[in-house]
Amino acid sequence: MEYKDLQAFITLSSTLHLGRAAELLHMSASTLSRRLARMEEEIGATLMSRDSSPLELTIAGERFRRHAEQTLFDWQTLRNEVKTGVSDLAGQLTLFCSVTASFTVLPDLLSRFREQYPNVDLNILTGDAAESIPRLASSDADLVVAARPETLEQGLTFRALTSSPLLFIAPRNMAVIPALTKGEPDWPNVPMVLSSTGLARSRVEQWFADKQLKPHIYAQVSGNEAIVSMVSLGVGVGVVPELVLRNSPVASRVRVMSVQPELEPFLIGLCCHSHRLQEPLIQALWKTAFDG
Repeated sequence: MEYKDLQAFITLSSTLHLGRAAELLHMSASTLSRRLARMEEEIGATLMSRDSSPLELTIAGERFRRHAEQTLFDWQTLRNEVKTGVSDLAGQLTLFCSVTASFTVLPDLLSRFREQYPNVDLNILTGDAAESIPRLASSDADLVVAARPETLEQGLTFRALTSSPLLFIAPRNMAVIPALTKGEPDWPNVPMVLSSTGLARSRVEQWFADKQLKPHIYAQVSGNEAIVSMVSLGVGVGVVPELVLRNSPVASRVRVMSVQPELEPFLIGLCCHSHRLQEPLIQALWKTAFDG
């Protein structure tokens, strides 16, 4: 079995969605499906159940995922030990991102960056995703991982790393919110738990405005992770990126609602001041992210 197969399986295990995993791996869904079938044939067991959405790892699949992660870790360690031509570039970079981005978007990027530029110190700041772009304006960060705003401020450059659907989520037991028990939600009476600021907030408000409705805002919070937690407690309906929901420890206690029209997905990527792109440290991280 090739290392590329192991990486493909880890990506599929993370997304639990054939189409999104294929997009991240830059291949077609049919190609990824055939690769998964070949891996199952080689190992002699079903690794992933296709009967549910999202997909589910089998017991054998969970064991194989751990094996794949350890194997790739060992391979990367070996490469680091024998790699030559490591850059002697030195200095410090400050990067701001949300908590979720710090363990979903960044690990692979930062691993590759550290391999090539071991003398560059990375200062990672985490916080509410809505703070990302303002952190650039205040010079608190050299780069940020952020969702692309509707209008990018002049003088900033943004490049996407991935995308994430924006989802309405409700408590697993929707009966705790009476306005959800009808065929169509009684939206003016549905308590909403929303971000206090940011792109998700503006898109939700526009969604209600397009329906000529006014949302009943029960709570405003900082951080998408907190929204998932509050919804899991049954206090209302929230709107969060799928990336956040997928990695939440209470994801099993909420359900995704089917709404029309669907909200526009987030484009998540790196952003910095355009005039700083030629600085050696920023250029190095940018090159690692998009040319690696």
